[in-house]
Amino acid sequence: MKKTDLVTREGYNKLKQELDYLWKERRPEITKIVSWAASLGDRSENADYTYNKRILREIDRRVRYLRKRLEILRVVDYNPQQDGKVFFGAWVNIENEDGDTLKFRIVGPDEIYGRKDYISIDSPMARALIKKEVDDEAVVNTPEGAKVWFVNTITYQQDEL
Repeated sequence: MKKTDLVTREGYNKLKQELDYLWKERRPEITKIVSWAASLGDRSENADYTYNKRILREIDRRVRYLRKRLEILRVVDYNPQQDGKVFFGAWVNIENEDGDTLKFRIVGPDEIYGRKDYISIDSPMARALIKKEVDDEAVVNTPEGAKVWFVNTITYQQDEL
């Protein structure tokens, strides 16, 4: 399944910040260590060289990914017309028939890592909730079968520019 190319302003800024950190700070730091370790001579048995060279490859891989991804991402900013309905960037509080509640924000697939309160716009839950209003029910297809959730609240936070 292809990832959606949407991102919140906050998410875009975090990805850009990560790219800047990796490229301007972390990579030069590791490059110095690799150069120092290479100057010691035999590289085949040099743990510093081998380990840091691997870290350098991982940094380069992530930098390439971020550069390509940032080029194609479309930033979706808050629009007052979204109020009252679930759209991209919404904080949603939902409840099931058993009284269990969940609160999360619907964001792009690049933003969900490290956050338990964010879900991807590509997830079945987000897809079921899009365009729903408070007190609407959303049927989410899961491996265990269809689950019904009720929308309690919908809020939007305006991302900083």
